[in-house]
Amino acid sequence: MARREVWKLAGQTVEVKNLDKVFWPAQGYTKGDLLRYYREVAPVLLPYLRGRPLTLVMCPDGIAAGCYYRRKRPDYAPDWLPYVLYNPKTRTGRVPLVLVENEAHLIWLANQAAVEFHVWSSTARDLAHPTWLVLDLDPGNATGFETVLEAARFVRKELEELGLAGWPKTSGGRGLHLLVPLEPGRYTHAQARAWAKAFAARLAQRSGGLVRLPRGATHRGEGVHVDYAQNGYGRNTAAPYSLRAKPGAPVSTPLGWDEVETGGFEPADFDLKAVPERIRRQGDPLASMREAAFRLPEL
Repeated sequence: MARREVWKLAGQTVEVKNLDKVFWPAQGYTKGDLLRYYREVAPVLLPYLRGRPLTLVMCPDGIAAGCYYRRKRPDYAPDWLPYVLYNPKTRTGRVPLVLVENEAHLIWLANQAAVEFHVWSSTARDLAHPTWLVLDLDPGNATGFETVLEAARFVRKELEELGLAGWPKTSGGRGLHLLVPLEPGRYTHAQARAWAKAFAARLAQRSGGLVRLPRGATHRGEGVHVDYAQNGYGRNTAAPYSLRAKPGAPVSTPLGWDEVETGGFEPADFDLKAVPERIRRQGDPLASMREAAFRLPEL
């Protein structure tokens, strides 16, 4: 019989099951490992999920058997799983988007085989106005990670010239995300995207070929592309501390700028097993971002 347990979380009873099912075959990591990871990192993960619409990456039989994106709240979800109604341009009716406010919501979704949690840059209270801007540093397939770190250092200096600051995290793939917190309610998604595009063009012009604007398939060739398209209404980004449905069970992991400056690591170093210990050792490098907010200068 498939192993199952009952967990008491945030005043709710959540049955977790199929704990021995293998989700990452190469490492032998199981659904139980997935659930225990999210339970352990919940204190640092939840501040980035609360109140934000989610897109989930579901892998019912593990990452090797195929995964799919899910936005709509499952019809069979318990009454206590919250949502916000969203009217996408591609549909005539409103869609209930999943929200996560506490540990019970997080673990219930993970038990449904949600491996990845992607968040909007705006909140359910104000879907129209983002509270951060995303700069996605996406390397070409001929570019090593040390070059990505070099690009991040350059972007940091350019932001500082403009009186801004960015907080870095690994994407969970080969790139980095820089998050720039914005004054709530000040910018539309279109304004944030337009600024990010103009800033990316400035970076490409001033970096001597290190940073490039995305053209076609951004994963090809050399250089580091600044993908500004993750800014926009309905767009989403892997949440800080989200697992990724990739070999090795990597985690989208916040970094300190001291780590970006010194380098000597690879994104794959931050995985399902390593990240909880890292959090116990050094806390959350992204925490200070939640106290910051910027106005975007003219470019």
